[in-house]
Amino acid sequence: MQLRNLSIPGRAVFAPMAGLTDAACRHLMTDHGAAWTVSEMASAKAITFGDKKSLTLLRDKTPHGLYAVQLFGAEPETLAKAIAIVKEQGIAFDILDINMGCPAPKITGGGAGSRLLLDPALCGAMVAAARQALGEDTPLTVKMRIGWDEAHLTGVEVARQCAANGADLLAVHGRTREQMYIPPVDAAAIAAIKQAVDIPVLANGDITTAEGALDMLEKTGCDGVMIGRGALGDPWLFERVNAALTGSATPPEPTLNQRMNTLRAQIYEMCEDKGEWAAMPQARSQAMHYMKGLRGAASLRRYCSMLEHFEDVDRLIDAVYRLQ
Repeated sequence: MQLRNLSIPGRAVFAPMAGLTDAACRHLMTDHGAAWTVSEMASAKAITFGDKKSLTLLRDKTPHGLYAVQLFGAEPETLAKAIAIVKEQGIAFDILDINMGCPAPKITGGGAGSRLLLDPALCGAMVAAARQALGEDTPLTVKMRIGWDEAHLTGVEVARQCAANGADLLAVHGRTREQMYIPPVDAAAIAAIKQAVDIPVLANGDITTAEGALDMLEKTGCDGVMIGRGALGDPWLFERVNAALTGSATPPEPTLNQRMNTLRAQIYEMCEDKGEWAAMPQARSQAMHYMKGLRGAASLRRYCSMLEHFEDVDRLIDAVYRLQ
């Protein structure tokens, strides 16, 4: 896949998730084969108001592989100003992504995220403003849903507006905002969006296995997949998906030692990057994902919820080994 002057090394991308896809998480996914990763979303308006925390969400001191920053907002002029500030601040990124898919009320209440899907023309204006602010060389992508609700399935119209105004790729979550994350994913709606535009489209939603990725591509005709929660605690999913997409041999499942060493390394990097006080509350949810499929998983997840210091991670790992 080629996005402007950027050659993409694969067809499986790691999705942005607020509160989860920090630098340590992104690095891990890239190291296991994600074609690119995306920052947690940052408010364009907050950036124009000088909010340092929003810029911190976007800054990666040692990016691994291709890296996209994601902004949300509802005003084209504000988005353009925010992009200019990000560039002026020297924040390195390979791709800029506009969030048109977040269903959270605190985001949609301000007109941003998936609320934009109710106004396809505004979606086009947002993309046009971002394209002008970025220049011609940097790829511009959009993360979106198939519509707001059953009465407003605007995905095709929004996709056409985005493509016509300078977007280079769309990542489409196969649900409406009203559906939030409730199954099933509407593959037919994603396929309709893919057929409506002449730019690459990634299919997103509930991809947790290599077989699921292949099935999604077959049903939608998309150019690749975007994987989110399925890879949390299982970055090896990207290796399995990449093998399936290229027809290579399926890689072996990670051993328990590999899983626990990876968990420890991820949380260690989180603490190094932002300090133990900030990292450990966020590490609790990351650790819980590594407990999937283990004997005593329920009690181990409760242990995860009580992590306060990095040394607690070693105690958790000891508990894992005792129960297996």
